[in-house]
Amino acid sequence: MDNNKQMTEADIIKKNEVDLTEILSVLWRGKWLIILITAVFAVSSVFFALSLPNTYKATVLLSPVEDTQGGMLSNLKSEFGGLAAMAGVNLGGRKGDKSALALQVMQSRSFLNNFVEKYELKPKLMATEGWDLGSNQLIYNAKVYDKEAGIWLRDVAAPFKPEPGIQEVFEHIRAQNLAVIEEKEKGLITIAMTHYSPYLAKEMVENIVVEINDYMKAEAVAESNVKIEYLKKALAETSVADMQKIFYQLIEQQEQTKMLAQTQSQYVFKTIDPAILPIQKAGPKRALICLGITFLGSVLAFVLLLFRHFVLRK
Repeated sequence: MDNNKQMTEADIIKKNEVDLTEILSVLWRGKWLIILITAVFAVSSVFFALSLPNTYKATVLLSPVEDTQGGMLSNLKSEFGGLAAMAGVNLGGRKGDKSALALQVMQSRSFLNNFVEKYELKPKLMATEGWDLGSNQLIYNAKVYDKEAGIWLRDVAAPFKPEPGIQEVFEHIRAQNLAVIEEKEKGLITIAMTHYSPYLAKEMVENIVVEINDYMKAEAVAESNVKIEYLKKALAETSVADMQKIFYQLIEQQEQTKMLAQTQSQYVFKTIDPAILPIQKAGPKRALICLGITFLGSVLAFVLLLFRHFVLRK
């Protein structure tokens, strides 16, 4: 009885085993179907790839501007650190790297949306579907945006509105337009902007560098003004000569910060290699698209044949 049971189990296992020779035989018998499906996918991939518009990428190479304000604070800290701490004045200096902060600000939702609004980029980024080389004009999607009337026509479900909101603009520009590459070992930063129009791509990457420098400059001036007001108030309230010396030097340091910020056009980032008009497309990678879709068609044909042979027949 046990022998019969064991034989039955062995037969079941053998029956359910998949023979490689059988698989190859199935694929060989269905070779014309494989060729047909693969050919259909290959031809379709060519038409699909050719239907995609070209995109162009403009890049600019930047170097962080060195902060020259740390030396004076270090000298003050070594000379009057204890006395200043007793008076509640922090001489530790500015913590962190202003260029690292600027990179985070550049990629923030608030900064990017203000950038888009200032340069009126929303339709150019989110309503275009190509660029005409002959006329140097953007091609707008008529179902999304009426260029002549300046009206958004998107048909979207609530809570979305025809005109893209802050979150949509932010996600779009981060996913499809802006790229930030930081080379920490070399101390260099590459900013790239991608768009259908090479002219707009170059214009955007130049403008975003100007805007981040201006933004950080304005923040530094505003911060220095607040500190100067506080230091002047503290100076008026103390009669200790050493503390007065500290306050005078701190006020001088903040005035220097304001002066540098107001006189430096490249306050945070210095341009090493400016953007040029890109004449070679950055995408799409049509050859890879065709290969990928053709390969997908072949795999689908294999799966279809094997499924029909091993599953449907049973």
